[in-house]
Amino acid sequence: MAGELTVTTEIKDALVILGAAGIVIPVFARFRVTPIIGFIVIGVLVGPYGLGTWASEIAIIDAITISDPARLAPFADFGIILLLFAIGLELSFNRLWQMRKLVFGLGSLEILIIGSCGAAFLYFVNGMDRTGALALGFALAFSSTAIVLPISGTRSQVGKAALSMLLFEDIMIVPIIFILGALAPNAQADGVSGMVTTLWQGGLVVGLLLVLGRFALPRLFSQAARTKSPEVFLAATLLVVIGSSLATGATGLSPIVGALIAGLLIAETEYHGEIESIIEPFKGLALGIFLITIGMSIDLRTIWSMLGELTVAVVGILVFKAVITGILLRLMGARRSTATETGVLMASPSETTLIVLAAATSALVVDRETAQFWQIVTAIGLTVTPLLAKLGRVIARRVEAAPELDEDDRHEARTIIVGGGRVGLLVADMMDKHGQSHVILDSDPDTILAANRKGYRALFGDASRGDALSRLGVENSPAVVLTMDQPVLAQRLTAKLRAEYPELLIVVRARDTDHAAALYRAGASHAVPENLESSLQLSEAVLVDIGVAMGPVIASIHEKRDEYRERIETEGGLETKPKLRPS
Repeated sequence: MAGELTVTTEIKDALVILGAAGIVIPVFARFRVTPIIGFIVIGVLVGPYGLGTWASEIAIIDAITISDPARLAPFADFGIILLLFAIGLELSFNRLWQMRKLVFGLGSLEILIIGSCGAAFLYFVNGMDRTGALALGFALAFSSTAIVLPISGTRSQVGKAALSMLLFEDIMIVPIIFILGALAPNAQADGVSGMVTTLWQGGLVVGLLLVLGRFALPRLFSQAARTKSPEVFLAATLLVVIGSSLATGATGLSPIVGALIAGLLIAETEYHGEIESIIEPFKGLALGIFLITIGMSIDLRTIWSMLGELTVAVVGILVFKAVITGILLRLMGARRSTATETGVLMASPSETTLIVLAAATSALVVDRETAQFWQIVTAIGLTVTPLLAKLGRVIARRVEAAPELDEDDRHEARTIIVGGGRVGLLVADMMDKHGQSHVILDSDPDTILAANRKGYRALFGDASRGDALSRLGVENSPAVVLTMDQPVLAQRLTAKLRAEYPELLIVVRARDTDHAAALYRAGASHAVPENLESSLQLSEAVLVDIGVAMGPVIASIHEKRDEYRERIETEGGLETKPKLRPS
């Protein structure tokens, strides 16, 4: 009977979670509000401090509530692991190497300065003992990887700055927790020796993962691809993520380090685009579970009874972290708008704050009552992070304005170029050369300002959210060109545009031929793989320079391009490619 009860309870919890996802995602999308807030609100409602208060008295309430949030903790942790894996997929070792100054410069300064200043305040003003003040100060210095990065992305200037700080924070989790263990009564020697052991064993495991991954992953995914089965591809992906996370976790390092390394290794293969598409739904659901657990920890009655103290603490920590982070970014050369938006976005404490507080409580360096107070502050901070993101964008535009969408000329028939990077600007140059009207749309204020300074017509707006494209008159546009280097986003936006505008010409930048095939399945009129075009250009250059006549070379290049395009369209599931024309 006990076994049956456990299974029933777990199934009930799973159904509550899935039901919450089924309600939150479409409802909040309808009102253009981030689902992050929705999941946290659901957590408050279905948790032990919400409707769960009456669960023992009313059967129907017991059926839709979760009485023990701890049961969801492993799934929430897995959501964070998948999030770090997805971040690794968007990066590469080359890009990470280029960010090393930001990660170890900006990242180290941010956590050391905020942690030290916070500890000093708690020691001199609040009267905490030195050890407890250090533990709490550094706990509050962390920001939320799980919430910040889905909001900011990793491609914009704000996203890059946030990513660099968050990566360093993830690295610092291990030494901080071990130092807290060393500070515990009668545990100093074990703590220091344990940290040394973890560092050398962890370094060895990371090195092995890097070496083995370079050789094994391409072969593993090549075999998975030959099966033509998405299930096998998913199984191989989960095997890699879980295996690398377990390997780093076994040495004492955080499992998210292994997940990040797995993502970085797969990003170097030609299969990363397909893998991003496959894990996206699972990542979103697992992240939703994490956010629901955060909501479950919020006791509205406790908040009401301590409203004054909690308000002062929350506002104080948000303002303090936003100001320090913004100043550091300005000193590192960031624009005022980037520094402002990133500072406000990074102001909340983190899920890692809860981990460090738990370690500090176990080490007896922070008393339980103080830890519970700051756990509530952290939960409130995590809840308001999406609102902080919106506030940061508003303040950033006032500090250093970027051009807004202009509705006066929405009826003009012009090509919309989504993305103002090097590819988008090159497309704009070719449009100008042939006298074609066009406009660039980008969600990064720094990119917009840079493009406008160079003389381009560039406007601020997020093509993936709201009605940005509609306000630009996409229904009258002869074409939309998607140039961003974000495979999953490009695929989603392509499918959305094709569903809303069946006759629209949609030309999309693809990372490789596999991504191009996926884009054709999503409804792209033309998908242009970067690796194919670079190969054709290399071939043209060498053939002409070794003496082959220009005419035959160009003809053969066109023939080869058509041959590859036909092959990609066939792989994309299109027997005959329709010639879509704008109406």
